[in-house]
Amino acid sequence: MAILNIYTDGACSGNQNEKNAGGWGAILEWGETRKELHGGEADTTNNKMEMTALIEALSCLKRTGLTINVFSDSTYLMDCFRKKWYVKWQKNGWVNSAKEPVKNRELWERLLTLVSQHDISFYIVKGHVDVSNKNADLQGRYKKFKSNNGPSFTYDDFLYITKMNNRADELANIGMAPYKK
Repeated sequence: MAILNIYTDGACSGNQNEKNAGGWGAILEWGETRKELHGGEADTTNNKMEMTALIEALSCLKRTGLTINVFSDSTYLMDCFRKKWYVKWQKNGWVNSAKEPVKNRELWERLLTLVSQHDISFYIVKGHVDVSNKNADLQGRYKKFKSNNGPSFTYDDFLYITKMNNRADELANIGMAPYKK
C-alpha cells in the first residue's frame, strides 16, 4: 500500500502585529504524483497558518483510511499530535495546562476530525535548512532529525524531506504575498 507524504509550512509576516500577512503551503506526494497547495490571509498568526496548511492538505483528500506521513517544522502542530495534548484539552473542556482556553480551538477541532479519518504519523523537521550549504552541518542535523523521529529514515530521506519542507515554506510565502501591505 502506498503512503501519502504531506509536507506543510505556515508563515506570518508581522506575526505579533495587529495588521499582518499570513501564508500556508502544503505538498501532497503519492508515489510519483505531487500536488502543491498554498493560500493565505490577512491578520492571522503563524500557528493558525501552520494548522491551516495541514487542514487544507487533508481536506482535499477524496478517500479516508489512508496511511499518511506528515512532515512539518511546527513544534506547536507536531507536539499536539505526538504528545497527545488534544486528549487532555478535550477531557478538560478545551482548557490547557495553564487553565486557559486552548487557542485556535475551532481549527484544532476541524483538524482532529480530519486526522481521525486516517492513519497518520507526525514527524518534526528543522525548517529553513539550506541543504546545498556545505557549512550547514547536515550530518549533525540528520542526527537530530533521527533523534526526534526515529532511526527509520536514511540520510537521503532526511535531505529529501528537508528539501520538500523548504518548498512548502516557499509556497507559504507565495500564499502570503497578496496580503502583504
